[in-house]
Amino acid sequence: MSHILMADSSDALRAVPAANAASRWAGRVDGWLGTVVESAAALLVLAEICVLFAGVTARYAFHSPLVWSDELASILFLWLSMLGAVVALRRGEHMRMTALVSQVKPGTRAMLDAFALAASLAFLALVAWPAIDYAHEESFIVTPALEISNAWRAGAIPAGIALMIVVALLRLVRICSVRQIVLSVLGTAAVVALFWLAGPLLAPLGKFNLVIFFVIVVAVTVFSGVPIAFCFALATFGYLALTTRTPMLVMVGRLDEGMSHLILLAVPLFIFLGALIEMTGMARAMIQFLASLLGRVRGGLSYVLIGAMYLVSGISGSKVADMAAIAPVLFPEMKKRGAKPGDLVALLSATGAQTETIPPSIVLITIGSVTGISIAALFTGGLLPAVVLGVALCTVVWWRYRREDLSGVQKFSPAQIGKLLLVALPAVLLPFVIRAAVVEGVATATEVSTIGIVYSAVVGLLVYRQFDWRRLRPMLIETASLSGAIIFIVGCATAMAWGLTQSGFSQDLAQLMSRIPGGQYGFLAVSIVAFVILGSVLEGIPAIVLFGPLLFPIAKAAGVHEVHYAMVVIFAMGIGLFAPPFGVGYYGACAVSKVDPDEGVKHIWGYMAALMIGLILVAAIPWFSTGFLKT
Repeated sequence: MSHILMADSSDALRAVPAANAASRWAGRVDGWLGTVVESAAALLVLAEICVLFAGVTARYAFHSPLVWSDELASILFLWLSMLGAVVALRRGEHMRMTALVSQVKPGTRAMLDAFALAASLAFLALVAWPAIDYAHEESFIVTPALEISNAWRAGAIPAGIALMIVVALLRLVRICSVRQIVLSVLGTAAVVALFWLAGPLLAPLGKFNLVIFFVIVVAVTVFSGVPIAFCFALATFGYLALTTRTPMLVMVGRLDEGMSHLILLAVPLFIFLGALIEMTGMARAMIQFLASLLGRVRGGLSYVLIGAMYLVSGISGSKVADMAAIAPVLFPEMKKRGAKPGDLVALLSATGAQTETIPPSIVLITIGSVTGISIAALFTGGLLPAVVLGVALCTVVWWRYRREDLSGVQKFSPAQIGKLLLVALPAVLLPFVIRAAVVEGVATATEVSTIGIVYSAVVGLLVYRQFDWRRLRPMLIETASLSGAIIFIVGCATAMAWGLTQSGFSQDLAQLMSRIPGGQYGFLAVSIVAFVILGSVLEGIPAIVLFGPLLFPIAKAAGVHEVHYAMVVIFAMGIGLFAPPFGVGYYGACAVSKVDPDEGVKHIWGYMAALMIGLILVAAIPWFSTGFLKT
């Protein structure tokens, strides 16, 4: 079909919108709808900041906790996530892999873009009624603090899906020709119908269906340019609908569960904090100071990036939020010095994997809760292994930037450095203010970003006297769009994880690994391979919940220290999570950095190789993980 389209260059319909009148009408409706949805999403971001900061102030300053603040924040957060996903779909900002799509001829690429929209529409249409059914079921539940129907929260899912259907249809009419619309919609409908008719043939295949849906379907849709979240969702929906008797409202429930972890609320708040730091001039002051210190060192700011991720990691409980706090501060100056955007996002992704074990890591806390390992021991054991991987990354940075031209970089005197430090001090203090608020119990990992936001606003207004009120609304909308794209992926990945659990895949894996030859090192080697693969398709927390209780007793029986095994598992999952083409974390880093995923692919493999070498060292030398534990 695509060959026919490429050959038929005389077809004018292929190169123009569906119809001028229809396109203009769709553009007007899309503009009106976009204004309404974007305004609502921006207000929700602002409301979340106010609600959470009010909760911190009431609890810490007035010793009178607001019992309803977390519950209200949770309700608003689901609405923010769904409306943010609508904004992202309207803007074409959902994360997708276009490495292959970008290599084909323009006509074929336009057809694939139309197919990506049609495939997204297919999932939304299939899940719309189960989403309504799910919201109806939730209406019978009353929330404990506000004492209102939970339908007020769950209703965000069908509302968001309905809006995404409208937005996707409008986008098809606006950017595609009549021929592209017809072929993509009919082609997608034909594929869905083919799978539906093949349902009786699929059911007897048993575990082979996992390969069909979670390998083949995901791979085909990912490389065709379908947004990653919809790739996961289509595969999960197809597997559950055609090979099991699971009601589809259960899948909607898992989607809700994945998007409703309150710790994920740190994502939009830290994204907004990063934008605020840049807008108030704090970023510029900090960068000028850091550049004065390491300006004459080749690759200096790359080392700062690695160190900064080490310092702020774990503050928010979300790796994407950590990256959102760092990237806007460092990337602009690094680009000015000639760094390629693809290399920057590759290094940012690698540091995300490197810092997974630094406390207070939510993954470490999860491991402790599901396996019974001392969380204090995990926190102690996680610091040095991250240093080992950090040194490995620094080696790659040194090699890549060993010939960096520093002739145009200014050399600063000690007096100039001191003056720049004085100017940058309010900005430099921000990470310490955030970390102190967590350590001293002033705020939770979710709430602490609001302290950073208020601090940055006050410093911008009173110290740097730079606060552009006109940029506030676009910043809030951008925050909602990025957050919706990221959190929708997490929700779809959580649904996929549940589907894998129902298949019995986790139990089969545990039985297989218990029979691995080679003692503890053979077991560790297979664990690394298995968790790199699992990390590429599952979020760290669902994977730990699924496999931790099964595999940690096997590791202990094989002679592997439980803290040592935890570090190996976390790093292996981190590498899978941040490695393209399937790693969700990689697309999160690209979204936060506003860099096309294709640009980072060719740069990331050197960093991933360094991480693997570091992981092998950590696995081979248990002392890195257990050397500082109390015996």
